[in-house]
Formats: sequence, structure tokens, C-alpha cells
Amino acid sequence: MQFDPTLYVITDSTYHTTETLLRAVDDACAGGATLIQLREKDTGGRDYLALAQMVKAVTDKYNVPLIIDDRVDVALACDAAGVHVGASDLPVSVCRKLLGPDKIVGATAKTVEAAKAAYADGADYLGTGAIYPTTTHVATRVTPVSTLDEVCRAVPIPVVAIGGLNAENMYVLANSPIAGVAVVSAVMKADNPRTAAEEIKEKFLAMHNR
Repeated sequence: MQFDPTLYVITDSTYHTTETLLRAVDDACAGGATLIQLREKDTGGRDYLALAQMVKAVTDKYNVPLIIDDRVDVALACDAAGVHVGASDLPVSVCRKLLGPDKIVGATAKTVEAAKAAYADGADYLGTGAIYPTTTHVATRVTPVSTLDEVCRAVPIPVVAIGGLNAENMYVLANSPIAGVAVVSAVMKADNPRTAAEEIKEKFLAMHNR
């Protein structure tokens, strides 16, 4: 499946109701998000699927691919574009086998070795970070931009930078060969998610002469 990783918005429902989460996703898509990931670390399968179906109705309206964090079963059940898995989730090779060749499989890779392994196992893109400490409830370890750049050069698939990024601090990535940026709080916590998405995307494209 073809996809554009330029602005990858990851949801965080810890400070949203279902209604405001869906509104934030709609605003993010309207503001230029090119991928949306639904991340629900503490939600059971039934509720996760129900929310995924609602979010997909929004992303479909904008033709933005929906990625499901961790849960291949939920991704299959709602016919999402794909999944994203971390080091403690299902292996990339298993996700690829379950989803088939036409779905997107993304993986977190904090080292060159992990990046090469994920690519060999069938990953379509990698998320590398955290570039800055984050305010999300997901445990993070800061990754130097030099390591991010090494990961980009080590694999032929797109690499997106993640971790505490926003329109004001993205300058550290100006010379990095990344394919895009992934953001959570910068959009999901913003007073105006649409404007936040627009500013981040505009800044990224300007930095990378696109």
C-alpha cells in the first residue's frame, strides 16, 4: 500500500472524551496529517475496535490511512491500513504474515541493528526516537539525532522521527534524511489541532525543501 509519512499523527485519548478525540483526528486530517495512528495502550479489544471503527470513519473521509498500534486483530477487524509494533509487541514477521503483503507494517527501531532486522522481517516504515523527552504515558528513552540519521541510511524504507517534536523544536532535524515526523501531544493537546498540524507540516516541508 502506498502511503505518505510526512506528518504522522498518533492519538492519545488520556485527555480526551471519544467525541473530542474524533474531533481532534478530524482536525488533524484537515490540517494535513498524512497518517493517523490509533494508540490505545489500556483499552480492551472490544472497546478498541469500536473506537477504531469510529476513527476510521473520520480518516476515510480524508483518504488518510489509519494505522492501529499493536493490535493486529483490531486492524484486521476494522480493515485499517496497517499496524505499528514496538519491541515488546508481535514480531514484524508475524504481523506481515497475518496481514498479508498489501497492508502497512510499521515498527519502532531505536538502533541500526533493530532497523535492519525490522526491514528484513517486512516492515514498510520505521519510527525512531524519542528525539526529545515526551509527555505521553509511553516510556521513552532519548535517541540522538546522529543515531536517527544512521538508521535512515541503514535501510531503504521511510524513517519517521518521533518524541516530543513540535513546530518550535523541529529545527534539530533540518539536515536529517528522515521521511517525516510523528507527533502526539503537539497536535492532540493543541487548542487548535488543525492549525498545529498545518504548522508542523509546513515547517517540515520547508526544512526539507519539498
